Amino acid sequence: MTQPYVIDEMISAKTIAARIEELAGEIRTRFADSDKLVVVGLLRGSFVFIADLVRELDMNVEVDFLEASSYGNEMESSREVRILKDIRGEIQGRDVLVVEDIVDTGHTLAHVLKILNARAPRKLETIALLDKPSRREADIRATWTGFEIPDEFVVGYGIDYAQRNRNLPYIGCVRFTNDT
Repeated sequence: MTQPYVIDEMISAKTIAARIEELAGEIRTRFADSDKLVVVGLLRGSFVFIADLVRELDMNVEVDFLEASSYGNEMESSREVRILKDIRGEIQGRDVLVVEDIVDTGHTLAHVLKILNARAPRKLETIALLDKPSRREADIRATWTGFEIPDEFVVGYGIDYAQRNRNLPYIGCVRFTNDT
């Protein structure tokens, strides 16, 4: 059972949309020589981000998904990454962009990149909507980052707390209340 909490807006929907537009421009430039970019969203948290990002890319893209978990319904990473759903398509010799909602400890992204690199893509780049470098344990950094944030527990824009609040159009900071 979750504790009572309130959500304070941290990053507005308008700010997120503007940043995604900027990032899409940088991605189009990096992959200008690509005939089809394979965009791999890490489920579940990236689904809103990937939807908005691919609409801004204005290039030939194929979308696939991989589900990895190290949190469950908890607030802290277990550091044990499990692949719950693999991508369907072949990426050997192809250009791939991995889309992550948040890079926290870095274990999930590092594990996913190790798996995908073993499949010999032509290019393998990463984008994360949010980055918490103060919590990093794995030596990893996304190619592009939407926003660097402090060590706060956040929800919204696809990111959840115990499967709640994914539908918020903004990124919010969770503040727990004392109802005892």
